[in-house]
Amino acid sequence: MNRQTKLIVFFFCILKLILHLIADSHSGFQGDELLHIETGNHLAFGYMEFPPLIGFIAFIQNLFHSNSVFVHHLFPHIAALLIIIYIAKITLELGGKNIAVFLVLLAIIIAPGLGRSQQLFQPVIFSQLFWVLGFHQLLRFVKYLDKKSLWYLTLFCILGFLTKYDSIFFLFGVSSLLIFKRTRVALIKNKFWFNIIVFLLFITPNIIWQYAKDFPLFQMTDRLYETQLEKISRVENLINLLIAVNPIVSILLVVPAIFYFIKSKGTFIVRVLSIAIGLSFLLLVYKNGKGYYFFPIVLTIIPFGAIFWEQLVLPKRKWILYPISILMLLGAVLIPFGMPVYSFNRYLEKVYPHEENKIPGGEYGVKYDEYYTRDKWKTTMQELAIVYDSLPNNEKQNCLIWGKHYSQAGAVSLFGEAYSLPQTFSYHGSFYSWTPKGIMPNTVIALSYQVGDFFKPFFKEVTLVKSIYNPYSDNEEELYQRIYICRKPKQDFEKMKALFKGRIFE
Repeated sequence: MNRQTKLIVFFFCILKLILHLIADSHSGFQGDELLHIETGNHLAFGYMEFPPLIGFIAFIQNLFHSNSVFVHHLFPHIAALLIIIYIAKITLELGGKNIAVFLVLLAIIIAPGLGRSQQLFQPVIFSQLFWVLGFHQLLRFVKYLDKKSLWYLTLFCILGFLTKYDSIFFLFGVSSLLIFKRTRVALIKNKFWFNIIVFLLFITPNIIWQYAKDFPLFQMTDRLYETQLEKISRVENLINLLIAVNPIVSILLVVPAIFYFIKSKGTFIVRVLSIAIGLSFLLLVYKNGKGYYFFPIVLTIIPFGAIFWEQLVLPKRKWILYPISILMLLGAVLIPFGMPVYSFNRYLEKVYPHEENKIPGGEYGVKYDEYYTRDKWKTTMQELAIVYDSLPNNEKQNCLIWGKHYSQAGAVSLFGEAYSLPQTFSYHGSFYSWTPKGIMPNTVIALSYQVGDFFKPFFKEVTLVKSIYNPYSDNEEELYQRIYICRKPKQDFEKMKALFKGRIFE
């Protein structure tokens, strides 16, 4: 990078970090984050929903013994900055210069879907990072056919797989190296079978863990298709994707990238990389993955769109740069739809069209719960503390809190100590692996969303004592949280675990 390019990258890194820190100051935790944070207290070779790397990252963050959003977003912010840097490197490696780098980094900033997915403590942001790092090394290997790039590619494939199983889509794209004679010869020359062996050795502990647990990944996937993916058409999914990455980015960079692939099909490097991207994309479309599963692919496509303008259009029509830049800057109005850069009250007043999203009994219908969960979990902990303090001393001694949803159990685990609450357990998601053993206490406080008589089969006495209203919920199930006092359990913890073995993701 020359000095001017470094200044452009530095500017966008600072801008990106400022936006994320502002968002941190306005938000609480998204529900899934509470599960991911808890994994740091239970290091293992795998979890029910994802591979083990998120647990190791959470373990490091948990060393701060903090329930602060800033602390638990430390690594996502680092990953987001690395994505900025390496997308710039990819653009330069493809032959782009300062204009292309500027356009592609601006596109990342104004894409609301990328903003949100890179804000939260989830495997998603780290999956994007290792996909980008892997693509950078794939590009370098295709360009130089060297052993060093191949081993770095292997490293990032390993880290990607240990982060999120959607790395399989990237690996499918990497198989394009076998299609072309030049890369195939280079693979054989560099004895690529050793890379495959090393990859398999590093992922084997997770595969063994999955096998020992009867492959919960397949149970989760079946549940995901049953409740979500089968209800979304592929066309609708792709339309939502184009909106999520900002319609302006889609028109000005994604579509031109396709033209660039066609125009440069005689260029060996572009041909290999376009086939790799195409294979990943087609497999994802075939499996009908969620819109955000495509975000890493978008990150690898937009550099080609930026280079299209810089190399094929601007040399003849320099004036086009100004309307393109202005349009992309105007696209920044969508940033608040992905990241809480506005305070919640301003978001409700100025941005959010709540009348269109209201549900029966609700007042707003806010789609992303991190906008309001800071107050939500504070209220929940206060109400749980009132219920717990109301118990006789003999019932308090061994009392536990059963969180029906993993986010509820995760919230009690993260915030409960500040409210002198007892330990929590759950049979939902990865919490299933961490349930207690032995005899259940005579009294259990149960926290759930609206689930009817869910707890009655497990206790002789179940009393509803609190209902916590959430006016911001965008679905009827989470409109209320219920607090129950459950007494006289009908089974011990081992029996409970057996009863929930096939219901982990319900």
